[in-house]
Amino acid sequence: MRLNPNPQARLRLFCFPYSGAGASIFTHWVKMLPPAIEVCAVQLPGRESRLAEPPFTRLEALVAAIAPVLQPYCDRPFALFGHSMGALIGFDLARLLRREYGLLPVLLGVSGHRAAQLPDRHPPAHALPEPELIAELRRLNGTPREVLEHPELLQLILPILRADFAVCETYTYTDDRSLECPIAAFGGLQDSDVGREEIEAWREQTSSAFSLRMLPGDHFFLNTARPLLLQVLARELTQYIDIR
Repeated sequence: MRLNPNPQARLRLFCFPYSGAGASIFTHWVKMLPPAIEVCAVQLPGRESRLAEPPFTRLEALVAAIAPVLQPYCDRPFALFGHSMGALIGFDLARLLRREYGLLPVLLGVSGHRAAQLPDRHPPAHALPEPELIAELRRLNGTPREVLEHPELLQLILPILRADFAVCETYTYTDDRSLECPIAAFGGLQDSDVGREEIEAWREQTSSAFSLRMLPGDHFFLNTARPLLLQVLARELTQYIDIR
């Protein structure tokens, strides 16, 4: 986990990346969110500073490993935010923290992923032959072109992407009572993989407030519409705790 220590922070925001990405995708968030929010970007095994560690291939095991690491940092109000794979991580983590520690975030932010209870309408990609997997990465438009065209870099990232795709594609939803915390859901207006209805279905997972915001951009609007996303997210957080 990459912490940007802020003793004056009123709230900690734990952030979880999309498939293949590391904590560095949240680097700019520190300066773009109110100073009372301490951004804690979670570094998953198998990437960046943890490149030597094997990545997880199952969500349940990944979340079980994250929870005891985060628990000591939940000594003040906290929120969870995840994009794509990160949204699924954040959701299951919120459930586990409630079940095992009696903890709940002030807000769960889910971005760029269908609601957890919905079946995956896309065929699995984690076991595709390499040429087909690369073609799928080009279609998704989230892997830099220089990586896709650089064989050495590609061989570094493909095992991570396969593992991350497996995390999402082998996930089995289990029924449980709705979360008592608010959920803020975000989607991309031009996202051809996750539609508005699939994002809006997150409403079923909370007995508290729910908000939906569709932002300009494709599946990776997290990067292209960052200022607007963070503006909306900061406004959502201020509804539940005074961070001004």
